[in-house]
Amino acid sequence: MPVAVIRVPCSLNTTIGLIVKCKKMPNTRFSSKSLQSKTDISTSDTVPGSNEVSVPEIRVFARKRKVKTTVEAAEKEVKVEPRKQKLSSLPDIEEFAYKKGNGSALISKLKSTENVLPVDSEAASTIRSAGEPPLNWDKVLEGIHKMRSSEDAPVDTMGCEKAGISLPPEERRFAVLASALLSSQTKDHVTHGAIQRLQQNNLLTADAIDKADETAIKDLIYPVGFYTRKASNLKKIAKICLLKYDGDIPSSLEDLLSLPGIGPKMAHLVMNIAWNNVQGICVDTHVHRICNRLGWVARPGTKQKTSTPEETREALQLWLPKDEWVPINPLLWLSSKCPRTCYVFDWCKNSCTIPLFQCYAVTV
Repeated sequence: MPVAVIRVPCSLNTTIGLIVKCKKMPNTRFSSKSLQSKTDISTSDTVPGSNEVSVPEIRVFARKRKVKTTVEAAEKEVKVEPRKQKLSSLPDIEEFAYKKGNGSALISKLKSTENVLPVDSEAASTIRSAGEPPLNWDKVLEGIHKMRSSEDAPVDTMGCEKAGISLPPEERRFAVLASALLSSQTKDHVTHGAIQRLQQNNLLTADAIDKADETAIKDLIYPVGFYTRKASNLKKIAKICLLKYDGDIPSSLEDLLSLPGIGPKMAHLVMNIAWNNVQGICVDTHVHRICNRLGWVARPGTKQKTSTPEETREALQLWLPKDEWVPINPLLWLSSKCPRTCYVFDWCKNSCTIPLFQCYAVTV
């Protein structure tokens, strides 16, 4: 408790010390009256034994703590105004959030509608319907024949159709299948060399491959692309051919596609060469690239390029005559630049995506 010491001067040259204990007032949070900062204490009593000497009036000043006054504030009502109706079809902020795997939802929407033109626009009239051939395609194809006849390609002498050409029919079919497997991501002369080494070591039959050591196969087919994986797939294919086809190869497109390492382009190629059964176009990287360059293929209902060889094959088969399905693959073996004598420039210049300064037909 706080203590106040009071010193009272007397006429007897003495100092009387009085100790006055002040009771501390309760310190409440909700008191609404302010307390006085000073307390006056008055007295007129005489001090005994002082011969009636009057003691002057004593004032005691006691410092009090200020009491904090708190006023309970009433809760303010927060009025939530309803959202105004959107004036346009702008995307919500959630559409800009990044989604793992799919990216931004808005960006994906924009990409999906890119280059897609409204039906009633003038540019939409230039979009070909499904199955409609491009303009002047026959003249372009005739010009490519002229250019191709003056330029030899490795595929002419070292393609898959040359694999095991001197072997019996069953062994040749397996040699064609092995050549198609090794040709992926590999140049024609490298694939041809690998097939030649396998044949020289009597390893172009399913039975011989199944019995051979995988390390020996890897050494013989090196340096084809992914030779380690291809050696393993070749052993697996040989085992399947022995167990299910009595040493021969599958005779249907579906069964060929079920083999390890065999894709659509390889399966169609094997069906064409080994079984003389044309079920589709063999579309690899160069056919995919040149068909898009000429404007021969596009995604349905758009002017977008096809993104994969399989999309190119499906789009090309919709309008290209079936008697052109087999020769189109070796025919479109062209270099990355147009030849110096271009026979298709008059029809290609509006759809060819090569810049004019790179085209020999313009610069020469």
